[in-house]
Amino acid sequence: MLRTLLIMANETGHRIGAIRRLRWSDLDFEAEVVLWRAENDKIGHEHVTPLTQVATAALKEHRTTTCVGGVFVFPAPRGVGKPISRHLVRDWWERAEALAGLERIDGRGWHSLRRKFATDLMAMPLKVLGQLGGWKGTDTIVECYQHADQSLLRTALQAHRGVPFSPEQRERTAGTA
Repeated sequence: MLRTLLIMANETGHRIGAIRRLRWSDLDFEAEVVLWRAENDKIGHEHVTPLTQVATAALKEHRTTTCVGGVFVFPAPRGVGKPISRHLVRDWWERAEALAGLERIDGRGWHSLRRKFATDLMAMPLKVLGQLGGWKGTDTIVECYQHADQSLLRTALQAHRGVPFSPEQRERTAGTA
């Protein structure tokens, strides 16, 4: 379940709270879209977004391992009819960090994948990014979520000056075009 949660957070840019509360009925595998219900969203923003092939494949695989007929995509291990708790997914994140030998860094957690999503898609029009990630407006994206690192700044300057990209820069920016 952790693997699929990580994929969904990385591929959709949505808050872990909204992901935890997804129901199987919110997913349309044929159309490859997901309904993000207002009642499960921190800001009450109901919207539909496409699923990437990676997310769709992970969800389909996950479906084969979860309880058939269950309501929630990520059900609580105990307690019928409830989504997995925020405390448990936080604990899983922290255990995964420890198992990977990663130093604990303040601010790194589920929400860091939301920031990563916004930064990775920085080249997208803000309205498109906002719709994909479930933001109602664009101010928060720019003020809080997108972070340009030195590599992105250098790439932007080189593109402006017509300087060819190095193979590493092309690879870094391939997902943002």
